[in-house]
Amino acid sequence: MNNPPLSWLLILGALTAFAPMSIDMYLPGLPAIAAGFETAPSAAQFTLASFFVGLALGQAIHGPLADRFGRKPPLYAGLALYVIASVGCALAPDIAALTILRFVQAAGGCAGVVIARAVVRDRFDAQTSARVYSLLMLVMGLAPILAPLIGVQVLLLFGWRAIFMVLALFGLSCLLAVWRYLPETRPAQTTGGGLGATWRTYSELLKDRGFLGYSLSGGFAHAGLFAYITGSPHVFIELYGVPAQAYGWLFGFNALGLIASSQINRRLLAHHSAEAILRRANRTTVLLGLVLLAVATGGWGGLPGLLIPLFGYLASLGFTAPNAMALALAHQGARAGSASALLGTLQFGVATLSSAAVGLLGAGSALPMAGVIAGCGLLAYVAHRLLVGDGGQH
Repeated sequence: MNNPPLSWLLILGALTAFAPMSIDMYLPGLPAIAAGFETAPSAAQFTLASFFVGLALGQAIHGPLADRFGRKPPLYAGLALYVIASVGCALAPDIAALTILRFVQAAGGCAGVVIARAVVRDRFDAQTSARVYSLLMLVMGLAPILAPLIGVQVLLLFGWRAIFMVLALFGLSCLLAVWRYLPETRPAQTTGGGLGATWRTYSELLKDRGFLGYSLSGGFAHAGLFAYITGSPHVFIELYGVPAQAYGWLFGFNALGLIASSQINRRLLAHHSAEAILRRANRTTVLLGLVLLAVATGGWGGLPGLLIPLFGYLASLGFTAPNAMALALAHQGARAGSASALLGTLQFGVATLSSAAVGLLGAGSALPMAGVIAGCGLLAYVAHRLLVGDGGQH
């Protein structure tokens, strides 16, 4: 299959968008959640951290299940769990219950992320997969633009609890679309067995320098995005006085860079290898991260001075994410589900650490956010350089 049907692209794009939809739509409601439960803002922010943990751990479960039972059964179960947990979030009686339910919501919804990657790997080679992932980023990239805007309007009209009912409807719509339009793609020869076989598969993957290098390279670059998500509300709204509604537009504008670069990447793949593009993108990411750090340290240019390198860094993810993902999964074959799960666990695990680092480094300036983003860009380059090397292994 050279080109996936449009229905596939829309469904797979929606499945990969579960994380940004579930994060970005409820971000505008965090102050209202804290006020509604009469708790500290930090307690409300912990519901975001619990979601990150659910994303990281849940993927490790869904991948082996997808290899053993097929792509669709775990997807049905995960999406159903997401819908139930979303309704539970809307009805949560206190902040502790909401925190737990956000973990469950993420653990269910991440089935879509894992299995969407595995479905692409089932049907395409590395070079074509990178182009398909770029197309999926076009669909997924709409989430950071639309989700905050939808979240603000739902919040103003119906309150923060209604945001989770909208997410439940989103999950239910995806579940019905998967049932109706997405075929089973698992290869006939797949991995099986119980917990022991799962651990052996993960152990083999962690010893694969190519898989680990590409996964960590993409993961560290992606972690810079989570540092931005965590730090930008404080930097933009509190430090620079950007109105909450304007923050949503700024967030969406930065997402446009990611969408545009992913489509440029798709066209570049017709003439250049995914490995060559990834190497150049990693160098660019390091440079942009260091520029951002210098601007934040010197206080040069005010808000525009921060926005320009931030936009560039986020846009560079359109070149790093699809290519690193495609190269990491290129030779995984029958264990594509487990490989996709471990890739996601590594990436969201690193992202959770970067998000926590922004909070631990304290507020008062843009330096914590900028420093973590710069560090993530540098680590992405180092991971690729040390584990994969200049020539690539795939």
